[in-house]
Amino acid sequence: MAKAKDELIPTRTTLLLRLKDWQDQSSWQEFFDTYWKLIYGVAIKSGLNEAEAQDVVQETVISVAKHMPTFKYDRSIGSFKAWLLNMTRWRITDQVRKRRRLPSSDDAEADIRVWAEMVDPVSDCLEALWEAEWEKSLLEAAINKVKRRLDPQNYQIFDFYVNKEWPPDKVAKTFGISIGKVYLAKHRVTEMIAEEVKKLEKKLN
Repeated sequence: MAKAKDELIPTRTTLLLRLKDWQDQSSWQEFFDTYWKLIYGVAIKSGLNEAEAQDVVQETVISVAKHMPTFKYDRSIGSFKAWLLNMTRWRITDQVRKRRRLPSSDDAEADIRVWAEMVDPVSDCLEALWEAEWEKSLLEAAINKVKRRLDPQNYQIFDFYVNKEWPPDKVAKTFGISIGKVYLAKHRVTEMIAEEVKKLEKKLN
């Protein structure tokens, strides 16, 4: 039976155990849905084009699948985050090698710019990109969990004030509430999101 829908980013140990069964399509779909944007985003920001980044996603998932039958997850050795980063790093490296084997274009300056913008897959820069995208994914997951727990209007108040940057008096007038309640909604939702981020970090690291 699939995990509850409200567990956007599931416990790594339980998911990895389920991934050992290649026929468990729901678990593999869950893995893909959870991580493809993270892998794709890092590949793009590393300097790959859209097609190359899509290949990185596909090849990373395939690589994870190949490792699953004999894979033993030991948190004392390293985090799941670091393990998946290495999987992604190798696939980005493959794409860089493929590009290097291709003939240069007629535009030498354009070729130079492309190479200058590429992030070395073995450098600390890639780890920084990964960390930024990882945190972005955690925040997005936390916000989605909080949204499902809140009354829709309470989240809308927070969204209009914090994300859309409406003045508090405009938000208050729109929803027919006091400015104090606008500030209170921001405080409560911000705290809830921060708490969800902490919970997810404990599960994933």
